[in-house]
Amino acid sequence: MRAVAARVTRAAVRVDGEVVGEIDEPGLLVLLGVHREDGPEQAGTIARKLHELRVLRDERSCADSGAPLLVVSQFTLYGETRKGRRPSWSAAAPPERATELVDAVVTALRERGARVATGRFGAMMAVESVNDGPFTVLVEVPPNGGAG
Repeated sequence: MRAVAARVTRAAVRVDGEVVGEIDEPGLLVLLGVHREDGPEQAGTIARKLHELRVLRDERSCADSGAPLLVVSQFTLYGETRKGRRPSWSAAAPPERATELVDAVVTALRERGARVATGRFGAMMAVESVNDGPFTVLVEVPPNGGAG
């Protein structure tokens, strides 16, 4: 799994003009991509990493500060651009598998006590955020099949 985690002062996701997920206080906006070889182990590991990531103000994490996370599925994080001008999406998990694993990450975060808002899987989403810093990091957990 691969996540881009941005420290934000607020963030929201809209589908057809309707807010479907929002955090209106400092926290993390997480764009989450699922690799075709990812499984439940990766979901649990990335949930822990995101929850405990010390990137908020004063080197705090969502776990110790209670800050919320907005998790948005983002299959394009596994777009391959080494050849040609058109990305290949072959490394990304198929939608039904990705849905299951994004849900597993959200569930694992909530089981840890995190406050989590989400986008809507597969929808055309408008994501808006006010980045804090800006401070953005890439968080990766290798897929089952090797070092992704």
